[in-house]
Amino acid sequence: MSGVEIRELETFLVLAQELHFGRTGERLYVSQSRVSQLLRSLESRIGAPLVERTSRRVRLTPLGESFLADLRPAYDTLRATVEGARAAARGMGGELRVGFQGTVDGCLGRAIALFTDRHPDCAVTIVEIPLSDPFGALRRHEVDCAVVLLPVAEDDLALGPVFSRQPQTLAVSARHPFAARESLSAEELADCRLIGIDGGAPEYWRRAQAPALTPGGLPVPAGPTVNTLQEGLSLAAADRGAMLLCRSTADYHGRRGSLAFVAVRDLPASELGLVRHRARPSPRAEAFARAVAEITGPAS
Repeated sequence: MSGVEIRELETFLVLAQELHFGRTGERLYVSQSRVSQLLRSLESRIGAPLVERTSRRVRLTPLGESFLADLRPAYDTLRATVEGARAAARGMGGELRVGFQGTVDGCLGRAIALFTDRHPDCAVTIVEIPLSDPFGALRRHEVDCAVVLLPVAEDDLALGPVFSRQPQTLAVSARHPFAARESLSAEELADCRLIGIDGGAPEYWRRAQAPALTPGGLPVPAGPTVNTLQEGLSLAAADRGAMLLCRSTADYHGRRGSLAFVAVRDLPASELGLVRHRARPSPRAEAFARAVAEITGPAS
């Protein structure tokens, strides 16, 4: 690295955000002249200007823009690695925040109990996350890991273990023609309006929970969209649409007299997975992932 110092890189990153030497100094708790000195030192090591400064404005040079694009993810990864090592050195004390969608079933409850037995100095907090935003709480650092419905195809998130493989059921109003059925084929979804997921969930994820086509290619009418599971169940009970759920969720939320749950054949099974940050691994979250894997065993 030819003697490049972390402080020089930090100064450049802050200056690239602020585009003002005075504000950069304030954020770094150094003088404006020190900011200039650190920047000149970095530019000297690189061999070309990274910042263009005039009496009226500060802006990055083309090389500075390119350097910023490459430096930011590398710096974030380095910082996360250092923070992870510091956390490991401090031990497992503190708090583990686990997000979940739907219900905390017996499997997840046993995993929490196992983790608590192994790490009694770490408090576990359970945080419900909305159905419409499975990954947002994790990315906003509101939780350390989250149990979400699959599929998960997010480059910045690590997935695993995968567990709770269960058949799909359809929640319908007790007045719906399907309510008296024990089961129906996936092709028959073309005869009902499926309640969809609103909000910031990725399109591929929302389509997995409320497919637009049957496996045979028949269009499935779109029903209203919801943000939470309770909203969906309420709309299904009011006969505003039908909602796909895994079997255990259907059993937990069964409402005698207002809802019926009908097994759906020929659909991919519903699965849950534990997700956490890929670039910012948390020792607590990784330890919890191991506990979940021991409790659940291979996905089935």
